Amino acid sequence: MKVLLVDDETLARERLRRLLADVPDCAVCGEAADGRAALACCEQLQPDVVLMDIRMPGMDGLEAARHLAGLPDPPAVIFTTAFGDHALEAFEACAVDYLLKPIRIERLAAALGNARRLTRAQAAQLDTATGGVRSHICVRVRGNLHLLPVADIRFFRADNKYVTVRTGDAEYLIEEPLKALEDEFTARFLRIHRNALVAADFIVGLEKDAAGQCMVVLGGIDERLEVSRRHQAEVRARLKA
Repeated sequence: MKVLLVDDETLARERLRRLLADVPDCAVCGEAADGRAALACCEQLQPDVVLMDIRMPGMDGLEAARHLAGLPDPPAVIFTTAFGDHALEAFEACAVDYLLKPIRIERLAAALGNARRLTRAQAAQLDTATGGVRSHICVRVRGNLHLLPVADIRFFRADNKYVTVRTGDAEYLIEEPLKALEDEFTARFLRIHRNALVAADFIVGLEKDAAGQCMVVLGGIDERLEVSRRHQAEVRARLKA
């Protein structure tokens, strides 16, 4: 069983490595100090299990676990934490194990023996229990995992089963429902059409096209998006705010 260690504290990773040396049929395949590095390691190393801290700088363990759940063959995720009141009930409901620091060898061996993969349904439960607002969107670029900061995204636009994600200099395709994206990022994105959400902070103004259709102007890109009649008042109000 290949195990990836994820913790921002070097001493914590060293302790886990020592403990794992006494667990049969387990081998440490790599280490990472935050959630973003953990995702890159998982792409490269394909671990069976990720032992991951929750509170880490940058991308924390909860968000990293949600991104891992989107992989074709996600690893089992076992959370490690020093905080016993940090949504432990949610982890239990999701069938994701957790270990309280300092971690005992017996508890670690039991958790590894019963490791379960984090399914999409379990990740959704985790989202509900923890707020579920990501700081990044996971996309595939030439087969590799790539993280887009949500703060850089100008709009989401649905087209059949795909959603186009547009940043200031590129666009990507993802397979997440537009409604789910709207529910998650409602504080940051505004619906302007049944098929489009735009980042409220990037709205520069409104203009009419040659056909007289109302279009939204977004900072940093030339592309204009149609604003449906039912959403025009809300967009205008946002511009005046």
